[in-house]
Amino acid sequence: MITRFEELKAWQMARELTKRIYSISDRPGFKVDYRFRAQIRAASLSVSSNIAEGFERGSQPEFIRFLTIARGSCAEVRSQLYSALDVGHVSKEEFTTLLDYAEQVGRIIGALRQSAMKSKT
Repeated sequence: MITRFEELKAWQMARELTKRIYSISDRPGFKVDYRFRAQIRAASLSVSSNIAEGFERGSQPEFIRFLTIARGSCAEVRSQLYSALDVGHVSKEEFTTLLDYAEQVGRIIGALRQSAMKSKT
């Protein structure tokens, strides 16, 4: 039985996604694009934060709701990665790697949400 949000694979992967986004957005191109840099960082932080907040709320409906928000934030990161590619902040290879990881995070959040919904009934 999981008793802490830190034990959740979805949270662990979301944390890694944030680490990767921070690393890539620390480059010169991103550094001068202040608003975009802040937005992609905020979206990535929102993924793990919403998983943690939902878990700590202590109710299944709240956990499900916050997992939905976390998955949406993950989609936001994916969308922003396309923009990062389009404006030259990331290479095609970096984009592909980051997008693949963000998709994995989204899938595991979705699976956790489905599991939480089943255990609710």
